[in-house]
Amino acid sequence: MIHSPALRPGLTIGLLGGSFDPPHQGHVHITREALKRFGLDRVWWLVSPGNPLKEHGPAPLADRMAAARAIMQHPRVEISDFEARAGTRYTAETLEALLLAYRGTRFVWLMGADNLVQLPQWQDWRWIMNIVPVGVLARPGDRIRARNSKAARVYAAHRIRGRESLKLATAEAPAWCFVNVPMRGESSSAIRARGGWRGAGQ
Repeated sequence: MIHSPALRPGLTIGLLGGSFDPPHQGHVHITREALKRFGLDRVWWLVSPGNPLKEHGPAPLADRMAAARAIMQHPRVEISDFEARAGTRYTAETLEALLLAYRGTRFVWLMGADNLVQLPQWQDWRWIMNIVPVGVLARPGDRIRARNSKAARVYAAHRIRGRESLKLATAEAPAWCFVNVPMRGESSSAIRARGGWRGAGQ
């Protein structure tokens, strides 16, 4: 279980999952924007043991956790290895475990617009959309594809307009909100390609 001594029922916590291989300022930026735009009490980075959609495994979890804590320093953001300790592999499994472990806590799943495009490839993706609100933050070049994606079309009737994004924290699922934010261009894959991360090639 995540160690959060100040955690109390009724909080709304945004969940940003990923391999963070490596974490970078783009992750920091969308986290700060999510706190502000969606009216979240906190954000948890869920640093995954590995991404089932990626062929090659990431750098060691301990290295990625340490790098995440070094780059993301904010009093309302926590870096968590919940998935590794809970033994979950897919987002749906992680959400189910979190909802059981933290009854009374509201969760909002956070993702970049590129993940909204890929969402139908995720295991039990409709269950995810139906169980927690989803906050989508635009990334460079993905705005149009995301808005025309299968997930966006299927759940079009449940979209909260960007100018009303603060409603997402208290909305009942299914509910999702797409916000355009000034984005940074960093990507984990580009950093690995430059050899700027010791996990490259693992």
